[in-house]
Amino acid sequence: MQSQEQPLALTAVTSRYSTNGKEEEVNTDAESMEEEVEFNWEEYMEETGANAAPHTTFKHVEVSLQSSFQPGMKLEVANKSSPDSYWVATIITTCGQLLLLRFSGYGDDRKADFWCDVMTAELHPVGWCTQNNKTLMPPEAIREKYSDWTEFLVQDLTGSRTAPANLLEGPLRGKNTVDLIVEGSVLELQDVSGPLQYWPVRVLQNVGGRLRLRYSGLSEDHQAQDSWLFYLDVRLRPLGWALENQLALEPPAGLRSLKSSSDWQEALQEAQLDGQKSPLPLEVFKDHADPPKHSVRTGMKLEMVSPWEQLQICPVSVTKVYNDFYFQVTLDDLSPDAKPRFVVCHAHSPGILPVQWSLKHGVTLERPPGFRGHDFDWADYLKQSGTEAATDACFPDTWKNRSFAKDMWLEAVNPHRREEVCVAQITQVRGRLLWLRLEGVAKPLSECIVDVESMDIFPVGWCEANAYTLTPPFKPVCQKQKKIAVVQPEKQLAPPPVLEPTPVISCQPVAMDPGSANGRYCCSKIFVNHRCFSGPYLNKGRIAELPQAVGPGKCTLVLKELLSMLINAAYKPGRVLKELQDLEDQSWDCQEETLKAKYKGKTYRSTIRIVRLADQIADFCRKVCVKLQCCPNLFSPLLIADKCPENCSVQTKTKYTYYYGKKRKLSKPMAGEEATEAKPTRRRKKRKAIFVQKKRRSSNVDYTAAGSPQDSEEDEELTLQSGSEGTSSEPREDNPDGPSVEVNSSRPRRAASLRRAFSTGEAAGGTEAPEGRRRSTRSLSTYNQNKYQPPEGQDMQMDEEEDQLVLDRNPLEWSVDEVVQFINSTDCASLANIFQEQDIDGQALLLLTLPTVQECMDLKLGPAIKLCHQIERVKVAFYRQFAN
Repeated sequence: MQSQEQPLALTAVTSRYSTNGKEEEVNTDAESMEEEVEFNWEEYMEETGANAAPHTTFKHVEVSLQSSFQPGMKLEVANKSSPDSYWVATIITTCGQLLLLRFSGYGDDRKADFWCDVMTAELHPVGWCTQNNKTLMPPEAIREKYSDWTEFLVQDLTGSRTAPANLLEGPLRGKNTVDLIVEGSVLELQDVSGPLQYWPVRVLQNVGGRLRLRYSGLSEDHQAQDSWLFYLDVRLRPLGWALENQLALEPPAGLRSLKSSSDWQEALQEAQLDGQKSPLPLEVFKDHADPPKHSVRTGMKLEMVSPWEQLQICPVSVTKVYNDFYFQVTLDDLSPDAKPRFVVCHAHSPGILPVQWSLKHGVTLERPPGFRGHDFDWADYLKQSGTEAATDACFPDTWKNRSFAKDMWLEAVNPHRREEVCVAQITQVRGRLLWLRLEGVAKPLSECIVDVESMDIFPVGWCEANAYTLTPPFKPVCQKQKKIAVVQPEKQLAPPPVLEPTPVISCQPVAMDPGSANGRYCCSKIFVNHRCFSGPYLNKGRIAELPQAVGPGKCTLVLKELLSMLINAAYKPGRVLKELQDLEDQSWDCQEETLKAKYKGKTYRSTIRIVRLADQIADFCRKVCVKLQCCPNLFSPLLIADKCPENCSVQTKTKYTYYYGKKRKLSKPMAGEEATEAKPTRRRKKRKAIFVQKKRRSSNVDYTAAGSPQDSEEDEELTLQSGSEGTSSEPREDNPDGPSVEVNSSRPRRAASLRRAFSTGEAAGGTEAPEGRRRSTRSLSTYNQNKYQPPEGQDMQMDEEEDQLVLDRNPLEWSVDEVVQFINSTDCASLANIFQEQDIDGQALLLLTLPTVQECMDLKLGPAIKLCHQIERVKVAFYRQFAN
């Protein structure tokens, strides 16, 4: 349904953008990072007990997450059994950038299906071998199946669809459909008041498929005329659509007066030239559904959610039928001075309803303006007007498989400000309509009605996943909030130690995959070497919970992910963010990225310069480590196999403890070491040790230098690197003479031995390194009968064996059901249905990485890391039990 004013149910009212219920304060100090309270869905739903609407109910979002590759597509793949030869394969299914392929000739036989990564595998469109004089040869296992393979290929390829070349090579390689629409892309947009008229529009912004569009010929001065539409909207078409279908190319009726005819024609020619230079791949429109034929006739009556009045359902009449697909409906208005208000609709337009719908669903139907009578009755109204009602067959019933319910939460577009997406709650559900309350929007404009098939509603977390601002709920303000800048350098009691680089030995460099697209801007894995010294800023326990590696992928994305994890692993994330803000090197080719740090419910933001080139990664990582006063190999493209060449463990127990540890007697430094101790600027009164049982992370055991501030209320008052008394109750290996703290749990020693166990597993696993180290937070006894857990009753010689997985079958041979069974046995059981839906078998499971899991399964970083840890356990067990 298309309206000249505003879509469904709301009046166009300009309102001031709200930020948490008050005007946003602007800090003019360009060098400061301002503290803000950021809305967090997980915390909000935990506090309020709210339920999110299921992701599967948002069909348009589900479609947008699908791969550009479709089952049934044909391509040419390198034949592993015959070097330098290729063969045609069919795509069976997709999982993010992973493709399940089957060579032509195997028919329905699944035994030879194989997975490959579109970013690294040697894949080509059909016909590539012929063009490049390469050999097409079937796999050896089926070579004798047919006598004439040429004839077989002709029959197999006839009528089939080949994988597009631009998705297998070049900058678009492996991209999802929605990511093919880039800034500057040109499309054609149907006129809101005339379905047979189109005009080119340019994409200004693509937010997860939600496009900000501007008509060709308009400039920045006409921002108010910009449109926001989801890319699957029926009004959007590829450039050239209008001419191909003998439709008019005319500027929108409401905008023609802004430009002269010659200016409009010049803008049209310019848009067409730009579109031809950078054509939009047709794969963008593969999921674009054309409106079905309607069966309405002029004069028919129906009900419709009013596009002009808020929260009203009104009688309307079909006043014009354009063709088999589009018709015009006009608001019934019986007053003498009525001005016609109409919208263009099609059979699947959201918000059009059959006669008596309101009565059947207990919703008030507004009487037409000028109607005389106390009670409106459709039978009398139709009789008096001599008209007929549109039959139920005129309306689709595709909404019936949706599962929205009252009090569910989601994210919804504010119809008064189309650029704004708000936290929203469903207040009632009637048939195919949802009544929403938009949080963070002032009443009475905070309520609206939307159709279940509307493309203006999104699942919880959609904005965060697409890095778009979400308007949070209002919060009561008791007193004016103080702004806190975190940029002032904290006093240092000793000069920061500089870790001199030494030649790297005992390390395993991981080469960049030459098959990666744009290899210059892509890097291989960057490893987090958990056993290296973490310095005064980073919490060793949190470092131990990070994945073993991040990547491979685009340099800026991998580094941004890594830095974000390190910031959140700090005692004071804001301080680390400040240190990174000052990091710069004139020789680097950098890109600015905004990073944020969360601490005690507050969020700090800063712009960090991140290198773009793969050959600068090592230097960047080393300088970040030096800046954070940790071991230069803490995170690096090099995997530390055994002992760190920097000998950082010695520094942990001597130099850093001596300067930054608790005040206690230490043996004199050896000759050659620094022996000057900085005097504290002030002395705190010694606190009485009070230990309070707190909720702790599953492996939050810190073996950092003594005196590093811990994440507690008291520690917030401490200054980093100070000589003040600490309050840590963590065990320390380097204080044999000082007062000790008895810890009744064996967990610290277990965590340490588990880290050793993972190191053992990595050594056995060759170059494949686990991506996660997080221990399960669930009790091992919960699954002590499960076949995927180590057998009980055996006297383990070492604690490190507790977390090792013992498999009774090669995971490469696991079926989808066996994978689901394994996931159900872990603390990621809630994700098992995703593996079932996406047909992930054992081979696919072993190919999953952190970026693939986040993209394919639409998971936040925390759950994704948790899942990757379980996957890595399988990988380690595979290499230990079956690789040889």
